Amino acid sequence: MNNFKVMMNGIVKENPIFVLLLGMCPTLGTTSSAINGMGMGLATMFVLICSNVVISSVKNLIPDMVRIPSFIVIIASFVTLLQMIMQAYVPDLYKTLGLFIPLIVVNCIVLGRAEAFAAKNTPVASFFDGLGMGLGFTVALTLLGAVRELLGTGKVFDLTILPEQYGMLLFVLAPGAFIALGYLIALINKLKESKTTN
Repeated sequence: MNNFKVMMNGIVKENPIFVLLLGMCPTLGTTSSAINGMGMGLATMFVLICSNVVISSVKNLIPDMVRIPSFIVIIASFVTLLQMIMQAYVPDLYKTLGLFIPLIVVNCIVLGRAEAFAAKNTPVASFFDGLGMGLGFTVALTLLGAVRELLGTGKVFDLTILPEQYGMLLFVLAPGAFIALGYLIALINKLKESKTTN
């Protein structure tokens, strides 16, 4: 399988958020701003790539009986490493994302890719799968965060685009995440439909 095709699959065709609707907890919980969404996406992408490569490399050494627990231990190791790096170099972002960073361990995207792809393919293909899924997740979270931040505060990445009085607080709060995500998914599905009919 072509590595570029594997990577593009995670970004477009099987986007974890807009197509597969996986990882909804961090998606709705961390996207109150574009920077938070991007930070969560990049953190998950790091864990996805590293765990995919390691799992693909050691898949033949792991007995079937302890396959899933072994995958979780590998994923948890990278999440712990990520936590230490974030606490040292981006403590403000780490505090903002809070509990969602350790929850990457049980994120269905990470474990799903380990089981569905990394356990059956080469380390190189698994790297590109992790990169594609991670980029798809990051783009989706950043886009959702940007939309929510723009509609809620009139800013994107702390750059003022609209005067603050036009901001709707609803979009920065939890219900705004559902509304914005619903409209983004509807828009993406509409674009796909018009592409197939042309």
